[in-house]
Amino acid sequence: MKSQKSYDVSNERGVLYLVPTPIGNLEDMTFRAIRILKEVDYIAAEDTRQTKKLCNHFEIDTPITSYHEHNKHTKSEQLLSDLDIEKNIALVSDAGMPCISDPGYELVVAAVKEGYTVVPLPGPNAALTALIASGLPTGQFYFYGFLNRNKKQRKEQLQELQYIKESMIFYEAPHRLKETLKSIEEILGNRSIVLCRELTKRYEEFLRGSVLEAIEWTNTTDIRGEFCLILEGTNEEAPDESNLWWEQLTVIEHVDHYVEEGLSNKEAIKQVAKDRDVSKRDIYSEYHVH
Repeated sequence: MKSQKSYDVSNERGVLYLVPTPIGNLEDMTFRAIRILKEVDYIAAEDTRQTKKLCNHFEIDTPITSYHEHNKHTKSEQLLSDLDIEKNIALVSDAGMPCISDPGYELVVAAVKEGYTVVPLPGPNAALTALIASGLPTGQFYFYGFLNRNKKQRKEQLQELQYIKESMIFYEAPHRLKETLKSIEEILGNRSIVLCRELTKRYEEFLRGSVLEAIEWTNTTDIRGEFCLILEGTNEEAPDESNLWWEQLTVIEHVDHYVEEGLSNKEAIKQVAKDRDVSKRDIYSEYHVH
């Protein structure tokens, strides 16, 4: 085990500070975060223009350099070299926690590997802010972040989450919200969901209901703002893949089994598609051909 004593004054190398910034309301900036940004040698920022606005508001005149998704590999070398000559650096993203669906992870890994001190500051985070006000269970939760933009890959990701029992947290952009909700309903079903948008800002809004209600809302609304989605977990148990009870059944027998249990034809077809991990269209076609 390697020990990091974050405040060891005998440390002869620089410190990398991970500094959260407000996700909307500038009043959420902490006294400590402001002090650190004033004291470090420079700030590594995802968007220097955005960070400059923040610094101007709090009268912080520390130099700012860019560190983002497109230059992180080359820029990391420079940052590590500066840490080696006792320069202290603050890493910030545009809003919220660095490294959480934002740049920073690779830099932290490299800094830890080389034995530099990495000091995190607590502060604003959209996922936890949304979760605690959602009304869905908070005892355990599963943070996912952004689902893939590609429809097929997004569905594959959701299939992997099918039997997660904890509340799930996703981020989504407004122009992709409708399609993401449709994928959630198709793969995970009509669960309870909370759409959280414009967190901490003037137009903050929580929309609580079912996935189908959320889809209907997107059909009648001008969708704006960045979204955090809190989705109910499942009560279903993952099937024992080594002993699937329906393996010897034809598709028709499989559907009829659920119909006999009281499901409608539509619900039975959807469940069979879920069991067999195929599209509802394929099951529908085969069932109705007979």
